[in-house]
Amino acid sequence: MNKDALTQAGLNLIQQALSIYDSDLRLAVSNRRFAELFDLPERLCTEGASFEDTIRYLVERGEYGPVDHPESFVAARLEQARAFEPHYMERTRANGRTISVEGAPLPQGGWVTVYTDITAMKRQESLLRTRSELLSEEVLRRSEELSATNRQLAATNAALEEARRELTEMEARTRLTTEMMPAHIARVDAGWRYTFSNRRLPHVMPGRPSEIVGLHVSEALGPAYAKVRPHMERALAGRQSIFEFTDEGSSRRIRAVFTPDPTEPGVYILSHDVTEETQARAALQQTKRRELAAQLTSGLAHDFSNLLTIILGMQSKLARINETPEAQPLIQATLQAARRGGELLNRIADITSHRAWRPAPVDLGAFLADLETLATPSLPGRLALRIAAEARGTFLLDEGMLQDAALNLVLNAADACGEEGTITVAARTILDTWLELSVSDTGPGFSPQALQHGLDPFFTTKGGEGSGLGLAMVYDMVKLAGGEVKLANGAPGACVTLRLPLRRAEALPRAGLVLLVEDNPDLRAEVREMLTAMGHQVAEAASVEEARTLAERLEIDLVLSDITLEGALPGSELPLLLPDVPVQLMTSLPPDSPLRREAVTRAPVLAKPFTPEELAAFLGHPGAAA
Repeated sequence: MNKDALTQAGLNLIQQALSIYDSDLRLAVSNRRFAELFDLPERLCTEGASFEDTIRYLVERGEYGPVDHPESFVAARLEQARAFEPHYMERTRANGRTISVEGAPLPQGGWVTVYTDITAMKRQESLLRTRSELLSEEVLRRSEELSATNRQLAATNAALEEARRELTEMEARTRLTTEMMPAHIARVDAGWRYTFSNRRLPHVMPGRPSEIVGLHVSEALGPAYAKVRPHMERALAGRQSIFEFTDEGSSRRIRAVFTPDPTEPGVYILSHDVTEETQARAALQQTKRRELAAQLTSGLAHDFSNLLTIILGMQSKLARINETPEAQPLIQATLQAARRGGELLNRIADITSHRAWRPAPVDLGAFLADLETLATPSLPGRLALRIAAEARGTFLLDEGMLQDAALNLVLNAADACGEEGTITVAARTILDTWLELSVSDTGPGFSPQALQHGLDPFFTTKGGEGSGLGLAMVYDMVKLAGGEVKLANGAPGACVTLRLPLRRAEALPRAGLVLLVEDNPDLRAEVREMLTAMGHQVAEAASVEEARTLAERLEIDLVLSDITLEGALPGSELPLLLPDVPVQLMTSLPPDSPLRREAVTRAPVLAKPFTPEELAAFLGHPGAAA
């Protein structure tokens, strides 16, 4: 609360009416009692109101009783006011109440006046005077003390009422603020029971109750209680605890802060969902690792490739020179090994070269059908491929990278099964957090060593037949998306599970209005032509401020915005500023840019440059992939 508000609240607590007029006879300050005492309209209680208008209004209302010459009366009062002389008077109002009026000039001009309703006091004094001959001096003194005490009590009651009103308003504002925050805020007492909650627990940890005040922590958190308990004990012992944990029930990643209450035994709790942040962080870490690997291997691979080229050329020449039966098998084996070395270099380049997860709307059912079509011809006749798709709908995925990974897993499973068996590809969603794709088989399963090292580059159980890069490439793809890979054995066989961040894609109506936010006029014109060719109407803006203004005035179906724009705010702020409108972003920033990393946690991002087909797929147009 600011200083002016505090001052006004304090003046409103005073039982007397108070007004301050400046040297121009304009109202500078007044309290609520001033308006109530004289029943003044709001215009005469507002800063700048004229003293002359106020006197004239009171004369017309009969405040001073019958007045023969109102204008002369008003003029006399104005003249008296301009004299700025200290004065005190008591007068009986037209309504029979008696007030005292005490005025004092101010050093900088103007004056302050205090009006006190002394009707009760006057009546008591009159009564005391008429009976003074019957009352002793002691009784008279006690009566005066009682009268003063009653006035003080009335003032105290008024102060308490004003304080209660302020506290009620403050509590309501505080609760509204905490309930609007995207985090759970709570307090737990020394007995581990909630004494406050902003009712946001189910938004952070789905499936938990919202009304938890009075509940024990174990009742509210369920299975997550075991992970939270050591940190709660540390906070109750007086040490702040900041930690993250995975809520197994919802697969959400939660960050919690436990802060000891400095006033009495208890703990303040702040917890929020950082699942998307964790996914983005995992993707960034994988990108950094790939960049480091590229730096380490690029020069070595270049030189080694040159050596292999020389070996291949010399062995080919040697094959033409030496045609003896003993030399030819050795020459051919050398050529085959050199070619295999070249293929291995290409695989290494695939892992370490620049790749980015470029999500676009993908129909999961169609994706799995295509996977079955591609994989089936490579399987032996008695080896069956079964598709079990529990998940349905369109998701934001990099179809090419995911298809390569899935085919790799299916072919690995086929090698493990041999000539017969069953390979199962299953897809399901885990709440609103993960899209899970698993490939399992009826083969012998992973060895203990493979379970531990299967995702390591160059690890293979195929001897000289394998490069050991297949699962490593799958792991790389999943980490680029911000997901995770799990290896396990079932009953029977092996199972590889890919967990990808779940991002549902809603197809944009073909005739929808798109708000295009781009500050480069040439690029804006090019993207506008792409959108209109798809059948969209297009509104344009060059900054976040313009986009907000247009979104408030138009019925926008989608916002397509660049991340870097003119003005103070980047386009990545639009998903937060326009929560009721779908927002998709585009950028030419590199994947490791902090601004781009932040943007991908808020909305889908399309990398520039892009083709009309890529834009159509990104916006979810049916048939765009064709």
